[in-house]
Parts: sequence; C-alpha cells; structure tokens
Amino acid sequence: MQLFEKLTKNARQHKQRIVLPEGTEPRTLTAADKILGEDLADIFLIGDPVEIKRMAAELSLPNISKAVIINPADEAVIDRYAPLFYQLRKSKGITEEEARLTTANPLYLGCLMVKAGDADGQVAGAMNTTGNVLRAAFQVIKTQPGISVVSGAFVMLLPEGLPFGTDGVLVFADCAVVPDPTADELAQIAISASQTARDIAGIEPRVALLSFSTKGSAKHERVDKVIEATRIAHEMAPSLILDGELQADAALVPSVAHTKAPNSQISGRANVLVFPSLEVGNIAYKLVQRLAGVEAVGPVLQGLAAPVNDLSRGCFPEDIYKTIIITCNQAIGLKQQQK
Repeated sequence: MQLFEKLTKNARQHKQRIVLPEGTEPRTLTAADKILGEDLADIFLIGDPVEIKRMAAELSLPNISKAVIINPADEAVIDRYAPLFYQLRKSKGITEEEARLTTANPLYLGCLMVKAGDADGQVAGAMNTTGNVLRAAFQVIKTQPGISVVSGAFVMLLPEGLPFGTDGVLVFADCAVVPDPTADELAQIAISASQTARDIAGIEPRVALLSFSTKGSAKHERVDKVIEATRIAHEMAPSLILDGELQADAALVPSVAHTKAPNSQISGRANVLVFPSLEVGNIAYKLVQRLAGVEAVGPVLQGLAAPVNDLSRGCFPEDIYKTIIITCNQAIGLKQQQK
C-alpha cells in the first residue's frame, strides 16, 4: 500500500475536524469538496456563507453543503472566541477590542477554534503568506510541551530499488523554517522529525544529525553544534534511536558506517536526516528531488501543539487535498501520543 493510501485510510477511520480559513478560495473549495465526498474529514469553511455557496454552485461542488460554514463577521462567533484570544495575549498588551478585531481574521479564528477544542487542525496559505499563517499559529496554538521551535519536514518517497531509508521512505528536516538553528533548536527539530516519521511516514525513526564530520573527523564550531544537539536530543528522548555527528554516507550506507562510525546505533540505516541549517536542508531536498526522481511530500510543519500546515500560493487543489490528509494524520498522532 502506497503512503497516501495508508494516510487516507487512517484519516477515514479516525475522522478529524479541519478548519480551512480561506473558505472563499476556489482551489480550497475544490479540495474540500473532494475530502467531504470521500468522507475523510469534517470540514469547517471560514468565510461569507453567501459567497461560499455561490462559488460552490459555480464550480459544481455538490459536497460543500456538508461543510460547516463559519462567518467571521458573525458577532456570536466573535463573542465565543475573542475572550480566549484576549486571555492568550493580554500579557502582550492587547485590549479586548483589539482581540475582537483580530478574532475576525480567518487565520486567527481558525486557530482559536483549534485551541478551544472545536477543531483538530488548520490548513491555509493558498491566499496568505507563510509568515501570516505561522504568526497566527504561534500566537494562538503555540508549541508542544518541551518544544519551542516550529520546523518543516519533507517526507521523501524514493523510486523503487534505492536501498535507503525504510521501505523507500526518508524524512528530511528542517528544510523550510529555521535558517540557522542553535544546538537546542536542532535537538528539538530532531525530536519533532521523529514524530513526523511515525505519524506521516509510518516508520519507526532512526535519526541521524548530519554534519561534514563523522565522530570527530573534523574540528569546527559548526561540528560542535551538531555534537551538542545530539547530546541534548538524547536527554530529551533517551529511547529514540538517534546519533550524530554523522556525514551523510555514514548515516545511510552500512558499509561506510562500519568504517567511519562502527559504534553508531544507526549503523548506516538512518531514515530521518536532520540537517545542520536550513540552507543545507533546502538544497539537499531539492537536489534529491530533481536528480533522483524522488517525490517530496511537504513541507509538513512540526512542533506545534496542534497541526497547522502552510500551502504554497501557487498550489493546486490536489496539493490542498493531500495537505488536509497529512494534517488529519498529524492530529491523530498527537492524540495517540497524549493518551
């Protein structure tokens, strides 16, 4: 069974409630219609109900009637969620009136619905910038306990025959958010990526923190950062199979690992690769994607207390559809972790 078949089956079996704050955006409506038609999630659309229904009719989307439409201009909606936002932000100097105005912003309203327990996750970004999507998530949903940094991972689906990862799957992080993580942040990214490996890739993580050095073969402050991050990550998750600092070949090729890192618990079988900086991670995933014909699924935002995922403004309806399914699986995984 292919990855998205597994994710789709899991979403259908454990239906989640997903907020789409860009409810009047045509691609978003098309994706929502497909999700609802396949009974994969309960959908909240935020936007003018008249406009949403008009667009659904124009686009011939028969399933949009199954969505719950939330009007951000409805005073009853503002009354319900503005006090929560005020409580979350009053220490930052926000007034009750400012809280009401911000609550009317669909990105914030969606996050407030998740924070209040009325929804399980949010997908946005077809109309909004990444900065705006993340700002609302940071201010309202915040991060998981023990995690202070949000990062982005890609699930890399390798062509048949490549002997890396687990069942042709690797997770790359961070490739999307944090330009130059500290050692502590890098450790947190490693822990978050291990959760993504379980929840989205469906694999038991074996995490390698990468460097241009393997076990002291080079001396540099950037190597020291990875060594320190590995130490912190071990303290955060002692049972996690994790090692560093490792060069990529020592992380992925058993014969190389036997020579360069004979005592590594990874043994050249890493399936989660944690890059020392954003530039390395972003370049690596794009090179692998283009040169090796690898499918890159993501970015999947990780580290938040509840899933919020960002879209490219150039996305297609199918991208939104898949991102909703990913978000459902993240929410399922978080709930299982909290039991």
